[in-house]
Amino acid sequence: RRNAVSVHPSQGGRIGPQRGADQGLMFSTFRFVIAILVIALYTLPLMVVQEIALRTPLLSDRIVPRLWHRLTLRMLGVRVRMEGSPAKDRPLMIVANHVSWLDILVLGSLDGVHFIAKSEMRKWPILGTFARQQRSVFVERERRRSSPEQAREIAERLADGDPMVLFAEGTTGDGNRVLPFKSTLFGAAQLALASDRADSVTLQPVALIYVSKGGLRLDRRERAAISWIGDTDLLPNLITLWQSRPIDIAVRYGDPIPFLAKGDRKTVTREAEAQVRAMLTAGLRGTEI
Repeated sequence: RRNAVSVHPSQGGRIGPQRGADQGLMFSTFRFVIAILVIALYTLPLMVVQEIALRTPLLSDRIVPRLWHRLTLRMLGVRVRMEGSPAKDRPLMIVANHVSWLDILVLGSLDGVHFIAKSEMRKWPILGTFARQQRSVFVERERRRSSPEQAREIAERLADGDPMVLFAEGTTGDGNRVLPFKSTLFGAAQLALASDRADSVTLQPVALIYVSKGGLRLDRRERAAISWIGDTDLLPNLITLWQSRPIDIAVRYGDPIPFLAKGDRKTVTREAEAQVRAMLTAGLRGTEI
């Protein structure tokens, strides 16, 4: 008869590693819940302060959003590295690729910018409210008839000196390549010149590069896994990002492109797209541009 062997968890065996994994998952979940609670705790008072800033001239309405973005990135374990310099010229439209909802926090943490966002974002919890308080312009990309009106609103904001961020692909990609840029909203840059307050609008291409997680460079599959594509729900994507922390994201600023009143919209669109694609490719390869 074979002798029975009793394996205690403290002595190794199969039970120990499984219990360790379960405890690790519980601890990670606990930290995630705590992080969300902390974000909620500072979000409400900052929203109140921002509402005051929007209604009175006592405080700049660009300070609170930038602070909130920075605090939230730190809570989520996202580290941002800026490469190159943002243009100082005004009017300014920043033209970037789009990987995730996280892009808004990343760009919002670096400068006092305003976003051209899809209309569905109005309904998002927290982010939707902050997008409104950050004076984002909400656009309905599927309704072509509304495009001229939306372009006029963006043009007015540009003419007033507000730097606007346009995710020119019109949707999110997987972070490994750049989708074709849509030229429709570039027309807002031309409309801004109709006010005669500027001779040109500066377009600055920006590449958002998801570089690494946990200190290791992301491969194509991992980068696609943490991107936010299609109709993926926000919470599962947020959990995936949390499990991947720390995440390192590089923001590369390209060469500013002057857009004149008589400039060709499609030509400028192609030039901006080419710059972003070149910067993304170089960033993923770990090379300079």
